[in-house]
Amino acid sequence: MVKKIGVLTSGGDAPGMNAAIRAVVRTAVFNGIEVVGVKRGYNGLINGDFVEMDARSVGETLQRGGTILQTARCKEFREIEGVRKGIAKAREAGIDGLIVIGGDGSFRGARDLSREGLPTIAMPGTIDNDISCSEYTIGYDTCLNTVIEAVDKLRDTCSSHERCSVVEVMGRGAGYIAIEAGIACGAEVVLIPEVPYDLQKDVIDVIESGKKRGKKHNIIIVAEGVGGVVELAKVIEEKTGLEARATILGHVQRGGSPTVRDRVIASQMGARSVELLLEGKSNRIVCMQKSDIVDVDIEEGLNMKKSVSEDLIKLAHQLAI
Repeated sequence: MVKKIGVLTSGGDAPGMNAAIRAVVRTAVFNGIEVVGVKRGYNGLINGDFVEMDARSVGETLQRGGTILQTARCKEFREIEGVRKGIAKAREAGIDGLIVIGGDGSFRGARDLSREGLPTIAMPGTIDNDISCSEYTIGYDTCLNTVIEAVDKLRDTCSSHERCSVVEVMGRGAGYIAIEAGIACGAEVVLIPEVPYDLQKDVIDVIESGKKRGKKHNIIIVAEGVGGVVELAKVIEEKTGLEARATILGHVQRGGSPTVRDRVIASQMGARSVELLLEGKSNRIVCMQKSDIVDVDIEEGLNMKKSVSEDLIKLAHQLAI
């Protein structure tokens, strides 16, 4: 029987992680289960950096960005010795099961813990929305709203000065943020790592065509994985004569109070994670499929493929005329 569970956040932080932690803690307490918070991800698990949690310890956290448990990356946990050390510390603390909130790398750690005998459930917390088995990840909606707010402000000054603004958004290996933000803010060009682009055809010609139709300013959204926004802005200015400026939004995209969508979905996923442990389940990812909260085997989830919708790519292009 599960009498005490642990919860940790791992990898990059995402708005809504606190809502997920809160749901884990309160669902456990509601079911008579003790909860231990693991500080600083898998580093904290290895070092026994634990804190007892109850319903009141997660009060006033729902609206906060970041993670109250803090997060870190842990090289030592990539080796089986590190995993076993973490399990030993968990056993010492009387932890019967663990819930991990993070991305693909965090899921691999959860899988290894399950293989070595510690029941573990994972849920997707990453602003990139790049978890293959889930159509949505905690933090994505808040991130998009942060991007849109920033780009809307950039458009105001671009319009005033008749400039081109080249904006880099997060997404090292995935273009989900870029493509949806591009549609939402009316970008003339969106560049993502999944789709190779031709500088002349896909950027310069688009800007020149817009100028002929009376456009005075442009927004170019570039995913982090494409990069090179400073150089791209220089090339645009040289080839079109349109003044261009590069803006890298950076880690501001990770912060901020989570939106309603992120709070609700994080709460649903957090509660379901606890329920799975109480059902005797392990090695599962709680995820969203067809708008329902479901769970899949971690190995199966890691092997799934996910790609940016061709319909969204087409829509971004056709609306930019």
